[in-house]
Amino acid sequence: MASRFAARLLLQRLSTLRRARGTSSILVASEAPADVGGGGLFSPPGPWSALGPRCVSRVSFSTRPSALDERQNPAAVDYRSLMSEEEFHNLADETIHDLLEKFEEYGDAIQVDGYEVDYGNHVLTLKLGSLGTYVINKQAPNRQIWLSSPVSGPSRFDWDATAKTWVYRRTKAALLQLLEGEVGQLCGEPISLR
Repeated sequence: MASRFAARLLLQRLSTLRRARGTSSILVASEAPADVGGGGLFSPPGPWSALGPRCVSRVSFSTRPSALDERQNPAAVDYRSLMSEEEFHNLADETIHDLLEKFEEYGDAIQVDGYEVDYGNHVLTLKLGSLGTYVINKQAPNRQIWLSSPVSGPSRFDWDATAKTWVYRRTKAALLQLLEGEVGQLCGEPISLR
């Protein structure tokens, strides 16, 4: 528990340094080499202390943007300029409620141990027993629907007004098609969400 507190404290200090201009350095110490899994600067002495003195390394970072940052990162989007918050809530709620109904109908038609659909606090959860759990919720500040999938991991979907669907910008995957493919494959029966 103390190491988590120390890690949070370190992250707070790093964010303070991030606001400073130029390049900064910090020293990181651990009881054992990183590849051995040493306890770290804030951990109590452990079995690795017998290996000798603490290992110390320097980590440097810069808050100045680089050409590499500009090429690899997508451009920042002001989601408030894309659609109003009311429009977002209407689209997201409609999508999530449609998914809720389709998942409930699908659950009645298939036999999967532990299949359960739950909706509460604006979060849709689809439990597939030992096959995994999907979590779908809306993120109003970003105007996105977030998906946590046992197959593809986390994804953030933006509304594509041209295609009239939610799309993950990194992979261009559509939310409904992605769910149809993954859930259908996991459960062994095709599902139609459109």
